[in-house]
Amino acid sequence: MRRAPRDGRRRKIAIVKLSSLGDVIHTLPVARALRAAFPTAHLTWIVEAREHAILRDHPDLDAVLPVDTRLWRRLVWKPAGARVVWNKLGRLQTRIRASRFDVTIDVQGLIKSGLLTAYTGAPLRVGFSPSWCGEWPNSLFTNRHVTPGPEAVHVVEQYLALLEPLGVSGVTPEFHIPARPEAEKRIEDFLGEHGIKRHDAVVALNPGAGRENKRWPVAHLSALAERLGELPGVRVLLLWGPDEIHMARQIRDGVSTRAILAPPTDLDELAALLRRSALMVANDTGPLHLAAAVGTACLGLYGPTPSARNRPYGRHCRGLQSLDGTMEGLRPEVVFEAARALLEERDG
Repeated sequence: MRRAPRDGRRRKIAIVKLSSLGDVIHTLPVARALRAAFPTAHLTWIVEAREHAILRDHPDLDAVLPVDTRLWRRLVWKPAGARVVWNKLGRLQTRIRASRFDVTIDVQGLIKSGLLTAYTGAPLRVGFSPSWCGEWPNSLFTNRHVTPGPEAVHVVEQYLALLEPLGVSGVTPEFHIPARPEAEKRIEDFLGEHGIKRHDAVVALNPGAGRENKRWPVAHLSALAERLGELPGVRVLLLWGPDEIHMARQIRDGVSTRAILAPPTDLDELAALLRRSALMVANDTGPLHLAAAVGTACLGLYGPTPSARNRPYGRHCRGLQSLDGTMEGLRPEVVFEAARALLEERDG
């Protein structure tokens, strides 16, 4: 990695990446690369309140500033809500300006992140070029625009390209999510209660996704769980999030081999559960990328979204792309063979 020359003072750098969980995780290498290039810099991350937990006490960051734009959107349509939002924005702008940032890096590329980037008042505000922004007006709030090169295929590599105006390039992406001992113990206790030993290969399946067209059919997941459960030493664990438990129960009740329903988890416990897993098979969703970030082998399932850009990023991670662009087009036998190959690769 090539580092920018130091200027003899402590720079104040802000990262603006608000959401979602998977995208925040994909931005972690940006924070790690900045910390390596500028060891004395003061690094602040501006993030949505819901994703704040993944950044709490992160060793690469000096401060995390949570905002709640989801709440603002709900309030603004209520009587007197606009005034509440306006007051909140005013206080937030004052707080951000008081930090006197030198550099702000807008990784989100949306209008709302552009506004927050402008609030920082940083002399250097780095963002994507208009054609690369999620919403092109975002580029109006930044003054240094980056177009990632053709070699930046994955979103992690595209995010890291934003560091080039700071003289940081050639970065090998590194993820770091601190382990929480209390959460690790709770998960070990749960697995022990279900008879799962340390030598068992726990395969986690997650049926959820943010959009319905990104979800692999429950019937396909049931067929996969059935075959995985027949492999020696494999224990199938069904993960679920808000409004997803009915899918996990359908899979559990539809297989003859034993599949275990995961407990309710916060982000710390979910990370602990994924660390303990030998393999994660999931749709393109936050828990999949969390599993990859903690070093678990991962198999991501992709239909309408491109696997090359969005697959789990890691040594033992793969993405399976449906040939017809639908999740239904991914056949269970194809996913099973890919999952078995990853288990063998991990054990090899």
